[in-house]
Amino acid sequence: MNDVFENEMKLEFISKSSNEAFARLTVAAFAAQLDPTIEELADIKTAVSEAVTNAIIHGYENKQGIVKIVGHLKENEIILEISDMGKGIENIDIAKEPLYTTKPNLERSGMGFTIMESFMDMMEIESIVGLGTKITLRKKIKPKVEEENEDFQMIITND
Repeated sequence: MNDVFENEMKLEFISKSSNEAFARLTVAAFAAQLDPTIEELADIKTAVSEAVTNAIIHGYENKQGIVKIVGHLKENEIILEISDMGKGIENIDIAKEPLYTTKPNLERSGMGFTIMESFMDMMEIESIVGLGTKITLRKKIKPKVEEENEDFQMIITND
């Protein structure tokens, strides 16, 4: 990316399901710098959770690998890249279809990409079979509207 960022973070962890919560919380702490609402923060955490879970379950299957998250803050936007070096996605269009899953034996709904798309402003998937997948997520955080009366001060003088 040729963008100039206000802040950046990089996180790498082993593809264990127990690290999914760690990833969610780390990204949430990073996103907190933009002062998101609780709802905006929940959206980001949910999307990250889905992306990380996909990398662990589908990217690496039963093998151990590394999941990477790179986060950028630019103005009022967070940009997240979640990547793995797993098996890749053969057909992204089919994988994005709601309820599609390659693991019907697991109690998963096949809604990961749908959830990521609905909770974030933008989702992009890049994948090469045998080399891995990178999901880029973007979300603008709405600036807070200041209360007009907050800065009002009453001054009483005795003349």
